[in-house]
Amino acid sequence: MNNNVKVVIDAGHGGNDPGTSGNGLKEKDYTLLISQYMAERLKDLGYNVYLTREEDISLTPNERVNRIINAFGNNSDVLVISNHLNAGGAEGAEVIYALRNTDELSNKILNNLKEIGNPVRKAYQRRLPSNPSKDYYFIHRNTGITEPIIIEYGFLDNVKDSKRIRDNYQRLVEEVIKAISEYKNVPYSAPSISNTYRVKNGDTLWSIAKKFNTTPLELKKINNLNNNLLYINQILKVPDFIETIDTNINYVVKNNDTLYSISKMFNVTVDSIKSNNNLTTDILSVGQILNIPVGESNVLVKEDTKSDTTNSYIVKNGDTLYSIAKENNTTVNTIKELNNLIDDVLKIGMILLLPTNNIEEIITHTVVSGDSLWSISKTYNTTIDLIKSLNNLTTDLLNVGQELKVKRNTK
Repeated sequence: MNNNVKVVIDAGHGGNDPGTSGNGLKEKDYTLLISQYMAERLKDLGYNVYLTREEDISLTPNERVNRIINAFGNNSDVLVISNHLNAGGAEGAEVIYALRNTDELSNKILNNLKEIGNPVRKAYQRRLPSNPSKDYYFIHRNTGITEPIIIEYGFLDNVKDSKRIRDNYQRLVEEVIKAISEYKNVPYSAPSISNTYRVKNGDTLWSIAKKFNTTPLELKKINNLNNNLLYINQILKVPDFIETIDTNINYVVKNNDTLYSISKMFNVTVDSIKSNNNLTTDILSVGQILNIPVGESNVLVKEDTKSDTTNSYIVKNGDTLYSIAKENNTTVNTIKELNNLIDDVLKIGMILLLPTNNIEEIITHTVVSGDSLWSISKTYNTTIDLIKSLNNLTTDLLNVGQELKVKRNTK
């Protein structure tokens, strides 16, 4: 049933304007995901909703303002929610409201976020230095008499914030929707299926079912799935909200991984990984799923850190492995190997790991007569220990024809 409340949702940045970035995430990608989910939920609750952008396009400030004003007219009962992500190394959400409005809605939003354990900063106004009677941000200053707020959900260059945004943005948005509903005196109800869950690297139907105390069969039923295949960033309906943010991570073992290298990646011990996965040996298999006991103080997944070797990329409409490889100065095979892809099929919203312009590369060296670990380490400017670690070697003995993975310095 329509409730006559009008909301314009503005996904900040877009196209040639990526906004801020950090820990493998780009602001423009996640403001769009946040805005799309917000629009879907508000429509479910009967709101009249308009999105300033529904895809990755560039908008000038004038174009953005015109879309806002033209959506429902220049009226004081029109809410404008401009979704953004912050930078600067701090932590927590904040809301900026216009000089012409009160802080009521802004504080309701922050209070709701605080109640679910999300760090918050403050609600505030910002004035134009050259004319303190005007708002600093054009989204406030140039949108007539509408009621605009800017929500900064967290800091992408803060590891904890970036993880909360990546893994729990829907729950954060749900608290914003609750605040809007209370502010506008509109009945709020949770999603018909209590929550949705975004598939992460290493997830399976079994692991997700276990997390939500349900069964793979039930997940397939409520999501109309015909098989057990999942893709990263896929949205699944699930029975209940996650009560707390899960700090453990499922990690898919890649070529050349060792327990030692994985432990360093996540800042945990080899013993804790073995204990968490009931491992009795150090032997790993490519494609094996490990549950990593990551605490809040740990570095998170490789795609979440300012890694020297990988970045993450969210697949968009029209993307192919070839176009992504060309744009990022890499190869299709490299992308497939990094992401354990068995074919060239991509889906919109899928997250891919991409190599950066690092100064090291891993190559294969075939042992010839006279080779030793010492001579090979000198040839490739590496160390004996690193060669042994990369190849799970327990001795220094080599065989002619044996293939070794070697990390070579290419600087």
